[in-house]
Amino acid sequence: VQLQASGGGLVQSGGSHRLSCAVSGVSLDNYALGWFRQVPGKEQEWVSCSGVTDEYAYVRDSVKGRFTISKDGAKNTVYLQMNSLQPEDTAVYYCAVDNDPYACATPDYWGQGTLVTVSS
Repeated sequence: VQLQASGGGLVQSGGSHRLSCAVSGVSLDNYALGWFRQVPGKEQEWVSCSGVTDEYAYVRDSVKGRFTISKDGAKNTVYLQMNSLQPEDTAVYYCAVDNDPYACATPDYWGQGTLVTVSS
């Protein structure tokens, strides 16, 4: 199983950015995919999760209304659209696949991180 995260970069506060995670080796028709982030020196935190159907899409409270997770089944890719970015959103973002089709609590496969830096 391979996950390829992309889309990180530098964005100004208030701006928007989209991350992508392309998956090979498993179908996202059967597995959930989550986005996580980590700031150096701090614990990793869960950001958003896309289950096998749209009703199983979740975002953490601190990004609700600003971040949206979506999936392109044909491309086996999940996107994280981030709007109204704030400096506190600066982190390395990771995508991960969970064998649970409805949740992302215990991911089994991880992609490499992609750095998002939000300038004030």
